[in-house]
Amino acid sequence: MLSLRKVVRYSETTFIEGGRSAPKPLQMFGAAAVLTNPWHGRGYVEDLKPEIHAIAPELGKLLTAEIIAMAGSGDAVEAYGKAAIVGTAGEVEHASALIHTLRFGNHFRTAVGAKSYLAFTNTRGGPNAPISIPLMDKADEGRRSHYLTLQFAINDSPAPDEIVVALGASIGGRPHHRIGDRYADLKELGSTNG
Repeated sequence: MLSLRKVVRYSETTFIEGGRSAPKPLQMFGAAAVLTNPWHGRGYVEDLKPEIHAIAPELGKLLTAEIIAMAGSGDAVEAYGKAAIVGTAGEVEHASALIHTLRFGNHFRTAVGAKSYLAFTNTRGGPNAPISIPLMDKADEGRRSHYLTLQFAINDSPAPDEIVVALGASIGGRPHHRIGDRYADLKELGSTNG
């Protein structure tokens, strides 16, 4: 049932930030699958589960393998996230359906040994729409050094009848991060909630 047009890999390494050399270069990776929207042309579809069950696990395996190949290992990944963009002839629910299921995300979580949830975006757009993948530390949601956003685009995707599904990862956090973490804020505010 998966009708895959192409897979795109993206990587970047930041050596200098704020005019200063990074103590450790920040590496970010993205892998995106461009596929035909399985619900396109069918009008309003009440039950999305058959396509979710058939497609999401395949996408999860495929994109996880791409990220792990770029990062070198699951252990090397420090922050992670996911995104989906549905073409203009689809519903945002179609993009959401393929990434907001454990059948998709658990492949990535298991491969990198994650404890935190996968940060996400799900949007509608056309060719060259920005793919923005929010990242967070795979083990600690409060570690602000790893609040990152990986951005790239695919010049011909998504077509109106397509969906782009992507995973992102980083090795390292923002160079020269200086804003602390949420736990310091909670302590300063005298709160244990938040």
